[in-house]
Amino acid sequence: MIPLLVRAVPDDRGSAATRLAVALGLVIAGVIALAIVVLPMATMNPGILNVAGGLRCTSQDSAAQADSSGYAEDSIPANYLEIYREAGEEKGVPWNILAGIGQVETKHGRWEGPGVSEGHNDWGASGPMQFGSLDGSAAGNSWGGEPVMDADDRPDEGYGQDGNGDGVVNVYDPADAIPASADYLIANGAQDDMRQAIFAYNHAWWYVDDVMEWAERYADGDFDTSGSIDTAVNCEVNEDGVVVGRASSEAAQGVVDWAMDQRGKPYIWGGTGPAGYDCSGLLLKAYESIGVTIPRVSQDQWSFGPEIPQGEEQPGDFVFFDVQRPGEPPGPGHVGMVIGDGLMVEAWCTACGPIAAREYDDPSRADILGFTRPLEHPDVKAQLEAQG
Repeated sequence: MIPLLVRAVPDDRGSAATRLAVALGLVIAGVIALAIVVLPMATMNPGILNVAGGLRCTSQDSAAQADSSGYAEDSIPANYLEIYREAGEEKGVPWNILAGIGQVETKHGRWEGPGVSEGHNDWGASGPMQFGSLDGSAAGNSWGGEPVMDADDRPDEGYGQDGNGDGVVNVYDPADAIPASADYLIANGAQDDMRQAIFAYNHAWWYVDDVMEWAERYADGDFDTSGSIDTAVNCEVNEDGVVVGRASSEAAQGVVDWAMDQRGKPYIWGGTGPAGYDCSGLLLKAYESIGVTIPRVSQDQWSFGPEIPQGEEQPGDFVFFDVQRPGEPPGPGHVGMVIGDGLMVEAWCTACGPIAAREYDDPSRADILGFTRPLEHPDVKAQLEAQG
């Protein structure tokens, strides 16, 4: 129930799947994960929008989640169906793809074999979505850490997460395992090729076909994964019809594009890439990508300024949160990059999932301390002017 051959990169460990024998002898071609984690799609304007990178955004709402078929409503346990849909909308992955994986792996947690509700199977896989959870097993340790652990104890590596916010990262809990599966698909190139991403889950094309067949049965009407994730954020428009993530200057666009390209990579405390980043490290490297040096930590980035009134923030600006931690200097302990329409891209925390686009004015978040526009700092302007 896991792939036998796993790519040896820190943030892309092997995941779990069924019928291992067919995976023997397969060699994985290098798959470069261009990850993207997205929020639900906004209403599209009629016509076609042309976006950087050649993406064509249509009014067909192709990124919308499929409705549930009667068969899905009747055959998927209600709690699983709800989690599949919530995770799909939050992560920007078709919910019925996640449900297809859950069916092929464990029949949505109802399979009575070992490792579904406790322990692990003979290959080290555990839980309803069959993540590798045993060091040294054929699965590697794609969950990361113990199968069940406090959220504060979750290591930097692996896909385990506290999906329901109960303070526990539990491979046996579908509320944690299903969004982790979405992240695994994203990190394995779901944006570009959904079938290839599913193949990474278990290295057999029959497995991909089975998952897709179940996904089609669960969807009400025709189902097509093409462009579903790429369109969701890159084609999202605000109320004025402006594409989210489009900045007003070449320099601002450069830092936004670079930061958005890091989505799907893990949060790593103290990280400055390329495998992963912490919150301020992500922004530091985004500005370095356009040849500009800014302070390293969020407290110094805040004082670097200049400050911008809330409501006037633009893509490329920084949003700071009133988070204080013992042993850290005074000032905001968290920062994200504004990308437009109330969204930011951020490296949040170890247990919060990978780098992603999220709302910043959210009542569930810490209070916003303020916004700054580093591109207006005299030192930054001088560095850009020196580049000619």
